[in-house]
Amino acid sequence: MGSITCIILTKNEEKNLPGALQNAASWADEILVVDSGSDDGTVEIAQKGGASVIYRAWDGDFAAQRNFALTGAHGDWVLYLDADERLTAGAIQKVLAIKKGAPNHHYSFRRENIAFGHHFHHGAFGPDRVVRLFPKAAVHWEGKVHEHAVCTVPLEALSERMDHYTYAAFADWWRKAGQYTTIWADDAYARGKRASYGKAASHALLGMLKVYLLQGGFLEGSMGIIATLQHGIYTAIKYAKLAEKNN
Repeated sequence: MGSITCIILTKNEEKNLPGALQNAASWADEILVVDSGSDDGTVEIAQKGGASVIYRAWDGDFAAQRNFALTGAHGDWVLYLDADERLTAGAIQKVLAIKKGAPNHHYSFRRENIAFGHHFHHGAFGPDRVVRLFPKAAVHWEGKVHEHAVCTVPLEALSERMDHYTYAAFADWWRKAGQYTTIWADDAYARGKRASYGKAASHALLGMLKVYLLQGGFLEGSMGIIATLQHGIYTAIKYAKLAEKNN
């Protein structure tokens, strides 16, 4: 039987981490917390919860953080879990079965988002698919923000899901939107990508139409409208920041 390491990246996650540790304890042989400089109780909670803790200073590079985590993991498999994510009972049973087999695939989960107290099924915060379970020896990560895994074995999409308890408050979303759009614009500019303010506006408008009409955001009622506006704002800001650099 193979072993599996749960990897959790943290920065001031004292509210979410206890639940993640409890969830991971039911399926992981090792829990590894990679902290990037928390100044709340995150590290102490991790240690008391039985996790190993290693440190890497945050430099705006999500892929580098995930690659660093691999250097401290001892399992044959690694599963990346955000502090605000939980595997459902079905997903846990699937993971336990997978680790008994040959490490010849990597796996994605269906992820459902619970934001601002609302469980979304459509639109901007509708279900997405995240690739999280890998044979440790077969994976590395690329991309500073919205990073992606590069794996040498085929991908299999699991029907089992994880739940994502994201954005308890609108202030949380606004803070992270500012951080992520800046990282995206910096990375895009470094790669030679260019934008204008007109392009920022058009991308935002088209994105809003897509999530509200094509992805069924209208089915979420008033929260669907709010989520659509958030999507448009996020898209406009990231392209506007890139245009600002171009100018």
